[in-house]
Amino acid sequence: MSEKTSKSKQAWQAELTPEQYRVCREKGTERAFTGQYWNSKETGRYRCTCCGAELFGSETKFDSGTGWPSFWAPIAVENVATETDKSLFMARTEVLCNSCGAHLGHVFEDGPQPTGLRYCINSVALKFDQDK
Repeated sequence: MSEKTSKSKQAWQAELTPEQYRVCREKGTERAFTGQYWNSKETGRYRCTCCGAELFGSETKFDSGTGWPSFWAPIAVENVATETDKSLFMARTEVLCNSCGAHLGHVFEDGPQPTGLRYCINSVALKFDQDK
């Protein structure tokens, strides 16, 4: 894990699109079935759109039917952080980039084996590097 990335609100706004900023820095959510990667079958690595940290691999991606890219595990547990999110009158587990703190999505305990987890991630929070 590389060192932590810290930038001002103005710096993030200058670097990110309005939608990327809304989701990643203000903890928003893109609409289901609209993101670039929800139905992608390409092989490669998904990185944080804000800082480039490696987050998820296509080998752990699965079709959850939810309309967002879903993964059963991150590339490395230390690359993601989690926090309790009580913003919608219920407790959920928010997933963050451990390097820059970007909001990625949420993780649920209804995924496939071997982990039983479903990391439900916003496409706009990801950059994809396709395998060559």
